[in-house]
Amino acid sequence: MAKAKAAPPPSSGGKSAKKKKWSKGKVKDKAQHAVAVDKPLFDRIMKEVPGFKFISQSILIERLKVNGSLARVAIRHLEKEGHIKRIVHHSAQLIYTRATTGTD
Repeated sequence: MAKAKAAPPPSSGGKSAKKKKWSKGKVKDKAQHAVAVDKPLFDRIMKEVPGFKFISQSILIERLKVNGSLARVAIRHLEKEGHIKRIVHHSAQLIYTRATTGTD
């Protein structure tokens, strides 16, 4: 009289029963951008920005390390002074270029 062997319990994890380890996403460091304009920053804005071929709020934030509200104020000031001219006016993104001195 042979005893019937019990079937092994079914594996619940397929090939490996270990739980998947999800990678921890890399955390970007918080940017330390200027929140106020001082004399050296103002001079730098007035000297460098009118020479940019493509000017937008995000370009100023990236290149000059200023926050968004300062970038918007600087762009408005430069446009009022006539150093830059508007190309595209969109509700979310304003795009400017340098003002050419010659006739178009």
